[in-house]
Amino acid sequence: MEKIIIKNKMAIDKMRVAGNTLARLMHEIESMVQPGISTYELDDFFEKRMLQEGLMPVCKGYAGYKHATLISVNDVVVHGIPSKEIILKSGDFVKIDVVGAYKSYCADMARGFFVDEVSDTVKRLATTAQRALDAAISKIAPGVKLFDISYSIQQIVEHEGFGIVRDFAGHGIGKAIHEGPTIPNYGQAGRGIPLQVGMTLAIEPMITEKSYKIRIMPDGWTAKTIDGGLAAHVEDTIVVTATGAEVLTRLSGQ
Repeated sequence: MEKIIIKNKMAIDKMRVAGNTLARLMHEIESMVQPGISTYELDDFFEKRMLQEGLMPVCKGYAGYKHATLISVNDVVVHGIPSKEIILKSGDFVKIDVVGAYKSYCADMARGFFVDEVSDTVKRLATTAQRALDAAISKIAPGVKLFDISYSIQQIVEHEGFGIVRDFAGHGIGKAIHEGPTIPNYGQAGRGIPLQVGMTLAIEPMITEKSYKIRIMPDGWTAKTIDGGLAAHVEDTIVVTATGAEVLTRLSGQ
């Protein structure tokens, strides 16, 4: 049985600061995602801004990882390693994933960015991933079964003809990056534990243009689609409230 930690107001307040700060920095970096910039430069910018804002870049040092962010381009689903050798070009689809901690409490988010004009497939993938995330968040309320979240994501994604990655999942989050419960992006409605007020969850649809199967590259981190198809990943950290969900990683009006 996974250990699930219910957060008190103090913990949620700290996670709210972390999430809001990450959302602001993600907005800042958007204008930098242009042809000619390397993913290393994007990571360097994000790390410096996190430190300036009082956030700890939690990914750095996690299981030996050496960067503050994970930046995945095109057929990389998740866990792309920033590199001076990866130079963005027009048409690329870039996903930036980051975890920041404020006074030891984490928030986790991922967003996708278009480099200049992208294909219709990229636009559909990105839109579908966002719709799936929004639908999942809209389902959240005390007493709702965990897999109702999973089911809502799967229904939207597969209706559009895209694949749902099975090898990674969303998760609880707090002082640790990964806490219980595990939140698959597919599943049977009506199953799983009931949600409770004070649960904090990182919900993250990971979807593919073609097959949902992935392969891990020799670096031990980079996860690519097995067939070279494009992939999308978007993520928010939320807290279950008495009336639904509060999204901690979005700015007001988003």
